[in-house]
Amino acid sequence: MSHRASRRHFLQTTASVAALSQVPYFAWTSPVIGQDAKTTAPSDRRVLGCIGVGDRWNAVGPQAMNFADCVAVCDVDVAMTDKAKAKALEVHSKAGRERKVDVYEDYRKLLDRKDIDVVTIVTPDHWHSKIAIDAMKAGKDVYCEKPLTLTIDEGKQILKVLKETGRVFQVGTQQRSEMSTKANKEKNEVSFQHQFLTAVAICREGRLGKIKSVECRIGAAPTSPALPTAMVPAGFNWEMWLGQCPLVDYVSAPSKGKYPYSRTHYEFRWWYEYSGGKMTDWGAHHVDIATWMLGMEHSGPLSVEGVMAEHPVPYKNGWPTVNNMYNAATKFDVKCMYPGDVELHILSDGENGIQITGDKGDLFVSRGALRGSAVEAMKDMPLADGVIAKLYKGKKPGNHMANFFDCINDRSQPISDVDTHHRAMSTCHLANIAIRLGRKLNWNAKTEQIEGDTEANGWLKREQRKGYEVTA
Repeated sequence: MSHRASRRHFLQTTASVAALSQVPYFAWTSPVIGQDAKTTAPSDRRVLGCIGVGDRWNAVGPQAMNFADCVAVCDVDVAMTDKAKAKALEVHSKAGRERKVDVYEDYRKLLDRKDIDVVTIVTPDHWHSKIAIDAMKAGKDVYCEKPLTLTIDEGKQILKVLKETGRVFQVGTQQRSEMSTKANKEKNEVSFQHQFLTAVAICREGRLGKIKSVECRIGAAPTSPALPTAMVPAGFNWEMWLGQCPLVDYVSAPSKGKYPYSRTHYEFRWWYEYSGGKMTDWGAHHVDIATWMLGMEHSGPLSVEGVMAEHPVPYKNGWPTVNNMYNAATKFDVKCMYPGDVELHILSDGENGIQITGDKGDLFVSRGALRGSAVEAMKDMPLADGVIAKLYKGKKPGNHMANFFDCINDRSQPISDVDTHHRAMSTCHLANIAIRLGRKLNWNAKTEQIEGDTEANGWLKREQRKGYEVTA
């Protein structure tokens, strides 16, 4: 293609501005591109079961229902299943189809149904791995929200079962598919339809030269007051919600946010028992994109070290000594060394996004921006046609859920595959281990072991409550 044609194509592309900039991940509700519930032939539609139907499901579930008929919803909180059932019936009715929607508290009963061939998993993080493994063994294709795992060992188990069952599995790291930037004239920015894919392509083509540093800026985490023991809400199976985690009292206190301070619903993110704080919340997105930029999506760091970390409660031997307050790190700077002397920092400070610097240029990318010298250079030297599609495994970039169902049809693995997500999450899990133990970890990405540190290796998995073990 001529330079003139390339430039014209670039200008046409950058003229398109989407309305999704700066939308938090838990509110994404972008439409499916090219296919919807009304146009999909009934004979081509899958049968869907939804496991975990809290707030985030309100985006994931309806998107899945563009391609599949939901016949079952499942949650340990009856308040959530009541709303989800009503939503599914509404979607079906608007599409001119009447389908019965059953309600379950125990996900295993949903998986026992032979008519269901696809499931979405939108539970708290500590339930992802067990349900995903059980779903694959039950013959279901899986869409699971991030972070997929609570430990590195869980990721290895999921990969083992995925290989054995041959299921199609999409992880909900939507930055690999969606979002578009709006131009910011004050910052001399240009708008893009797929800014994260464009940023990865720029780096993978070597336009930054030798990479010197990467910053994944993911924000600080909140704190809580001491939370008193409270009555478990009616219709909420607290014991089952805890799953593999220790059996503890239900705690709650009023807050100014949407939910009270607690261990559940959105707030589970700030307890190491159930999640990994900001490190696995936003880190699952930005560390994933950063390692993709570096071409390290199938490998990992050489070492991980906490430069600085602040926790909201005292710690001893890596464990919080207070059990009724949020305990995940509130502030941090973790240095991850990658081959080629590339230094990647996971930071709580700075503008949310990824800053990557090489000896020939730099760029910054976020959900609302794509800027830097390497981006400006694209005005005269745009990406060649087909580069983005090739990066997107040969499929047309678009809606994350649409990619999942496209891959179900041809039995290929989606853009957010388990292997690359496991590798990105391994870095995030190692970062948490490093700041909890307070020391540098040397990581062997081939053996997936921490070298020379028996105690730290013990943190690659964790003890699980009887009856809820995650097993491949």
